Amino acid sequence: MTDILSPSRSVHVPLGERSYDILIGTGLIARAGAEIAARLKGRKAAIITDANVGPLYLDALTASLAEAGIDSVSLTLPAGEKTKSFEHLITACDTLLDGRIERNDAVIALGGGVIGDLTGFAAGIVRRGVRFVQIPTSLLAQVDSSVGGKTGINTRHGKNLIGVFYQPDLVLADTDVLKTLSPREFRAGYAEVAKYGLIDKPDFFAWLEANWRNVFAHGSGLAEAIAVSCQAKSDVVAADERENGQRALLNLGHTFGRALEAGPQYDSARLVHGEAVSIGMVLAHQFSARLNLASPDDAARVSAHLQAVGLPVSMRDIPGLLPPVEMLMDAIAQDKKVKGGKLTFILTHGIGQSFVADDVPASEVFGFLTEKHPSA
Repeated sequence: MTDILSPSRSVHVPLGERSYDILIGTGLIARAGAEIAARLKGRKAAIITDANVGPLYLDALTASLAEAGIDSVSLTLPAGEKTKSFEHLITACDTLLDGRIERNDAVIALGGGVIGDLTGFAAGIVRRGVRFVQIPTSLLAQVDSSVGGKTGINTRHGKNLIGVFYQPDLVLADTDVLKTLSPREFRAGYAEVAKYGLIDKPDFFAWLEANWRNVFAHGSGLAEAIAVSCQAKSDVVAADERENGQRALLNLGHTFGRALEAGPQYDSARLVHGEAVSIGMVLAHQFSARLNLASPDDAARVSAHLQAVGLPVSMRDIPGLLPPVEMLMDAIAQDKKVKGGKLTFILTHGIGQSFVADDVPASEVFGFLTEKHPSA
């Protein structure tokens, strides 16, 4: 890893005719119209954003599109995880149809992971697919949810259980927008950055241990961390676009994490996604140690780093009461990686040595969660 970085970076996601670029750097919202016009034939766009992001960046994006000769309509939705619903999906689809967005026109997600997931789903099903551009405004979205084509909404059964794989045509990761994030939001995104090191890049994790203060200070390390993360995800997506095998590794920490999110009913005041992933990754390493697959020292190292940056690392760090272990197990059973009723987890042989573990005994998971539960 290096400490010096050019002002902008690009990562190519090679998927044949569905290939696209991720541009990383400063001032990209101001250049969005030109970048989109250079790649897409349409001269109309629909922007979907939320009530937090819209007031900050919608006018600048609209002006950039107009300067490039692209007319636009916009929809501003409520902020928060509960926006990923059938109700708001219908509103988004109606906005695209009311705006007469055609297949070659651009549907632009301006926001974090919630807006990206919802907008991508709408883009994938309106007219059986229109052009889609991601402008992620959170660190978590820039390094994870904006890349790879997963879209969807939540239901009472769990997160992201209804959706489609639909790749964007372009991702613009403007690092300037990250300066407006709260410290909590930035930390939550950092959990996904650390995840790439823990999956199969131990040198990157060691680099983060040494350079995380520079990343948090928006120094040169920030764009580098984003670029490395996007390249790591691009490599996995190119090899396994629809998660039939190794792409499942990207879910390190997510099986535990999503169950923990479901416990507070996706109440972001108590727990946001990146925080749940942080706890989940620690639990995955601890569970691996419990199964004698990895050293407890690795779990302790992961926990120490995530705790050092200010992330929660145990179920006891979640405010309020958690549901009993039986309910957490029910949420795990709804995970998308379950096959034939058998539990699948991403476990590890050590830092940077994650693997897909099929048919994990439910009794082992139950016993482990019982030990870790705050009520224990």
